[in-house]
Amino acid sequence: MNKYNEVLDEIQTDPKTWLITGVAGFIGSNLLETLLSNNQKVVGLDNFSTGHQHNFDQVQQIVSAEQWDNFSFIEGDIRNVETCVKACTDVDYVLHQAALGSVPRSIEDPITTNENNISGFLNMLVASKDSGVKRFVYAASSSTYGDHPDLPKEEDIIGSPLSPYAVTKLVNELYAEVFDKTYGFKSIGLRYFNIFGQRQDPQGAYAAVIPKWVASLLKGEPVYINGDGETSRDFCYIKNVMQMNILAATAENEEAANQVYNVALNHRTSLNDLFHFIQDKLKARVTELEETQPIYRDFRAGDVRHSQANIEKAKKLLGYEPTHVIDEGLEEAMDWYVQDLT
Repeated sequence: MNKYNEVLDEIQTDPKTWLITGVAGFIGSNLLETLLSNNQKVVGLDNFSTGHQHNFDQVQQIVSAEQWDNFSFIEGDIRNVETCVKACTDVDYVLHQAALGSVPRSIEDPITTNENNISGFLNMLVASKDSGVKRFVYAASSSTYGDHPDLPKEEDIIGSPLSPYAVTKLVNELYAEVFDKTYGFKSIGLRYFNIFGQRQDPQGAYAAVIPKWVASLLKGEPVYINGDGETSRDFCYIKNVMQMNILAATAENEEAANQVYNVALNHRTSLNDLFHFIQDKLKARVTELEETQPIYRDFRAGDVRHSQANIEKAKKLLGYEPTHVIDEGLEEAMDWYVQDLT
């Protein structure tokens, strides 16, 4: 039995109360489903700026009525410190996912990105500390590596940020470190690489590439690739993210706390290859799908050329064992994409 399965058995035997910020979003709603399915009590906080009610509806259909009753929701904003204090009351673990993502959005509107990702983060950090939560786990980002060219990325070697979004995520890590030194409050940051899976929003200018391309192919719309298509990313399936959040929250190894970890596979996939992977899996499910080619356009400002993560630290200190490589993740998620996006 691996470490993750052991932890799931333990928390089912001794249920805890978890707070998920950004609970109506992609990662947040998957965490909600995972925790409720394992008979945990969950408090959720979201202002629906990027999250959706239909994510709640889907989770409610999956879990039992008794499990759903273990969920209580607060509609509110992390930029309001009183709301953060209320949400953290009597909570064991905080999984802080709320943020304004997207490099392009941060370039267009750095002030709002800063308000959410730095001021909101600090509110949650203070509220968690003052409420005496056992562990504060937060969504960090691979964008923190900035312009550092070496691959695979290692947690203690970063470059200069390339976007306002990257700045905010770096500041989160600095605040977390200072709170350990100043208050003895330990947290864990998870540097997400390109996460994908069910309930990832395909709509809007800032949609992630996989659901956006799937939706475009299903509708017969053009698929655009920024640059020459040889840009590569370490795509990581959502179930690996669930594992990392729960392992981080429950880790008893003192060395594991007050750290940041890569959440990825240590594997690169080019955008060109990704397009063909998606198209092939869709053709196996949708016989009338038209054969098409992507349209190439200019590189996007603030994007790095290649991304790949070393995950040895997470394996060693948290017991992380990824269960899905990109092909397995796409295979599992594709039925949801086809059903939800058609």
